[in-house]
Amino acid sequence: MKISVTTFLTVFLIYGSLFSQDAPPKLESTNQALDQINSTLHHRLDVLEKRIDDLLWFERVGDIAFVDKVYITGPPLWKENNPNAQGAGNPTKFWSYVFIPKNIDADKKYPLIVFPHGGVHADFTTYYAHIVRELISQGYIVVAAEYRGSTGYGKSHYEKIDYGGLETEDVYASRNYMIDNYDIVDNNRIGIIGWSHGGLIALFNIFNHPDDYQVAYAGVPVSDLIARMGYKDQSYRDLYEADFHIGESAEENVEEYKRRSPAWNTHKMKNTPLLIHTNTNDADVNVLEVEHLIKSLKADGSSFEYKIYEDVEGGHSFNRTDTKIAQEIRVEIYKFLTKELNPPIPITSVKELRKAAYRF
Repeated sequence: MKISVTTFLTVFLIYGSLFSQDAPPKLESTNQALDQINSTLHHRLDVLEKRIDDLLWFERVGDIAFVDKVYITGPPLWKENNPNAQGAGNPTKFWSYVFIPKNIDADKKYPLIVFPHGGVHADFTTYYAHIVRELISQGYIVVAAEYRGSTGYGKSHYEKIDYGGLETEDVYASRNYMIDNYDIVDNNRIGIIGWSHGGLIALFNIFNHPDDYQVAYAGVPVSDLIARMGYKDQSYRDLYEADFHIGESAEENVEEYKRRSPAWNTHKMKNTPLLIHTNTNDADVNVLEVEHLIKSLKADGSSFEYKIYEDVEGGHSFNRTDTKIAQEIRVEIYKFLTKELNPPIPITSVKELRKAAYRF
């Protein structure tokens, strides 16, 4: 990894000042300096990991898909440090992955899958390569936004996080980008899928833009941030209470956490076909969150499908693994999507799914 001269000198000077013979360092200043170094290194390592993963995407799906990354814009920051500064209020810039089947006919139109990643601070990694292969093999075009707060793009992008807020509009912007720039995308066949935090984003996209998606899938979706703050530890809550993020706890501003929780916003749901999955042994998104979502949707009279799986191996990742039961569940997901999106080569069996991912 290359380290710039500026970074090297900064680290050198910090360490030099810490361990100068003239004045022994105070413990507090030492810890602050080390935290600064660790933070800088953390983000630089994320950038390195992202560049490696970019190469891995070509290796993992490049035989069947054209792979690209596009630099696009979403809404301005929801919270500006200095609203009067030059550039304040400008659109937020971010990257998005684009995957297009190599066997397309440029004179035809194809369905689009919008695929937001999960994680509080995370990115679209090759963890999803097998699922992208399965989608591409069916003839879907896929777009995956590295929305505000994603890792791999430095401290500035990391600190733009807006969980359950304008990140959802970044994902919507990636949908619109594909329609505006690719004539092969059928704007009447667009679906959105996501797991965990990505499931939350999928739900808010159909809540906020119900006429722009023909179908949605939410797997183990984060659904109730208030309940979540109750069963997670303080290190997790700190991610939301950070000054650059919400800046307050759920106790201090419960309405803000409700605004960012799908289970408290189900009244926005209209007629988009929706499938929800959860698992009782999920150690990340407790089933109680998704049960709250399901009860709220029912109370609002919404039409949707769901299944609560009982202790399926894999926990939070139960239908994203390579186990037979995970593959069977994904086939059911693809059948649900097919009813609305009509891909050219739909997957209808585990045998077809394994062939699509080269798992004969």
